[in-house]
Amino acid sequence: MPLQDVTVSIELRKPSGLIGLGKPLIIAEKAGASTFKTYSSIDTVKPDFAETTEVYKKAAAIFAQDHRPATLAIATYDPAATDTDPKTAAEAIAKYYDHDWFFLLTADIELTDEVAIADYVEGKKFKMYVVKTTDAASRNAFKVKDYDYVIDFYHPTADEQADAALVGELGSQDVGSISWKFKSLTGITVLDINADELAAIHEDGAIAYVKKAGINQTSEGITVSGEYIDVMHGKSWVKTNMENSVQSAFANNGKVSFDSRGIALFDSAATTVLQQAFAQGIIAADEDDNPIYTVTTVPRSETLPADRASRVYNGLSFSFELAGAIHSAEIKGEILV
Repeated sequence: MPLQDVTVSIELRKPSGLIGLGKPLIIAEKAGASTFKTYSSIDTVKPDFAETTEVYKKAAAIFAQDHRPATLAIATYDPAATDTDPKTAAEAIAKYYDHDWFFLLTADIELTDEVAIADYVEGKKFKMYVVKTTDAASRNAFKVKDYDYVIDFYHPTADEQADAALVGELGSQDVGSISWKFKSLTGITVLDINADELAAIHEDGAIAYVKKAGINQTSEGITVSGEYIDVMHGKSWVKTNMENSVQSAFANNGKVSFDSRGIALFDSAATTVLQQAFAQGIIAADEDDNPIYTVTTVPRSETLPADRASRVYNGLSFSFELAGAIHSAEIKGEILV
């Protein structure tokens, strides 16, 4: 993990220099030394990967979207590697997990390898893996694990990279500003399915691409566990930006004193992040349009002497209410005569 002095843990409680977190990473097999490389357009991908490869097609699907990211990354592995280079996709993820990316995609790997990668990403509880499934058995392989950090896009149409299109269109938009349901994707064909078939897909923790009210759109915005993608994305956004904001307070001051002055710096750093989270739509507003969050600090006088001696402040905490989103509506009407 990156070196840091600040760790933020957030528990998702249901009733009873900011980082965007949108850059995609594609893991692909390629002969030779393993690399992690950033690309700014599909033309920059061509010299490294043929247009017939799945990794190229995924990159093309990402860059084809209206809200495409500025860059994507591709990391490689070689099953024939003889040194410490990764020989599998799972080893490549372990090697490059701490690099600059958030949404993971994989190309040309078997279901068992996809599940192994999903296990690894889920264990980290921060970044997200987006996988494309093509049948009910594959959906079930992920559903039984009940992943919070894995998105299953069911799309059996050959040669269409729905997983990549999803990340390319939605992943780099401001975290909290969108729901992942109702969204149109470029280059993806809608499935011809009925309501019962779609319900079965959702029951398996997957989403699909369908036509509703004449509009091509994503059928839901959930992870495999049934949690909403924007909730998990927002949770990761708050965690990393809170850590970075407080870490910056250490770096930008000659000394953060263990008294009201230093504690006020922490309070300000936390408040700044939560205000931005509110502006982006992560945090809910009350009836007067004020953000629903709290930041609490413990004064020096209430901290333990042992903590002061070891220079560890454990007195900052925060909470907030999720803005969430409306995904359906029931409307009542009447006819007057």
